[in-house]
Amino acid sequence: MLLSEQAYKKIDKELTKFPADQKRSAIMAALAVAQDEKGWVSTEVIEDVASYLQEPPIAVQEVATFYNMFDTKPVGRYKLTVCTNLPCALRDGVKAADYLKEKLGIDFFETTEDGLFTLQEGECMGACGDAPVMLVNNKHMCVRMLPEQIDAMLDELKQNGESR
Repeated sequence: MLLSEQAYKKIDKELTKFPADQKRSAIMAALAVAQDEKGWVSTEVIEDVASYLQEPPIAVQEVATFYNMFDTKPVGRYKLTVCTNLPCALRDGVKAADYLKEKLGIDFFETTEDGLFTLQEGECMGACGDAPVMLVNNKHMCVRMLPEQIDAMLDELKQNGESR
């Protein structure tokens, strides 16, 4: 078993939301728990989740590789996902992404040398009116991200990242 006892308890709680013969329905939740704990979902983690759910590893692999919220390769401590779909692009989403690329010295799907930040291009996040929009670690949505807000966010994340 690769995950902590606490992680398996969280997965067990997710399993209670589905009929006993529908464990496959909990794959997304189980992968989210695993990724929260490990930072990404390696082949070994995918196999462990599959074994725990008593599902074929390919079923878990399909989910992990289909949804861009799951990382099948290591990422930085903070994954910044910027929406560049048309509505956000028309409201400076691409400019925000370019600003982050310049500020961090990386391109999409790259990680800073210090391992703190990975930059990703994302799909619609459902907040077009608040563009530019980005997510931090798939959980925290940041809206109206102009250069000043981006700088403040990066400074805060750097302070948090360095204090751990």
